[in-house]
Amino acid sequence: MDMPPAPVSSNPRSVEEIFKDFSGRRAGLVGALTSDVDDFCSFCDPDKENLCLYGLPNGTWEVSPPADEVPPELPEPALGINFARDGMQRRDWLSLVAVHSDSWLISVAFFYGARLNANDRKRLFSLISDLPSVFEAFADRKHGRDRSGVDSSGKSRHSSKRGNDGHAKNSRAAAPAAKEYDDDDDEEDEEHTETFCGSCGGLYNANEFWIGCDICERWFHGKCVRITPAKAEHIKHYKCPDCSSKKMRQ
Repeated sequence: MDMPPAPVSSNPRSVEEIFKDFSGRRAGLVGALTSDVDDFCSFCDPDKENLCLYGLPNGTWEVSPPADEVPPELPEPALGINFARDGMQRRDWLSLVAVHSDSWLISVAFFYGARLNANDRKRLFSLISDLPSVFEAFADRKHGRDRSGVDSSGKSRHSSKRGNDGHAKNSRAAAPAAKEYDDDDDEEDEEHTETFCGSCGGLYNANEFWIGCDICERWFHGKCVRITPAKAEHIKHYKCPDCSSKKMRQ
């Protein structure tokens, strides 16, 4: 059963708070159009009423009818995206949803930032512009691969890493890309650059430590989830904060 959009839990006011809200919503929308695309499409039943795609501040997404109140608490996403699902080529439809999602993200950010001064607005827009747009994240997707680091077989392409002896070690932790094998460099860089942090939405950087959740298969900066490379070596099955809290609520 579709649930109404989650209420806004806070009212971000500073540039940092607004950007964090933006990054979380953006990460959710990127997930809907890449790693969760089949689920997203299944929720967009053309026989249902007007539906919208919402990115939530915690990095998740949902498809649901728009808010009933007028005016709404926040700007609303594009209405009725489900009606075009079967009337267009799937990629064209998803591209259109991505473009509208970018427009909505900007409108929400500047709704919160309406009271910022000119310098803070410039700083906010600069932070936002440093992240690839939802459309770019979708359009740059490679054949059979998505931003979550999962290929079409469902197996994580980062599920192992090489030690100094060249042997693969079972680990969900992704250390900075090694430069031991020239033949693998281009492929390694290409794969990693398609990954976004499930917490802050930041693009993969080979100079930073990352770890992947074995439950939701999203990837995170180690610093965002407070996991160091040393800690990761002792973790057999990593659960991100969202997945851990879901289990506690069950």
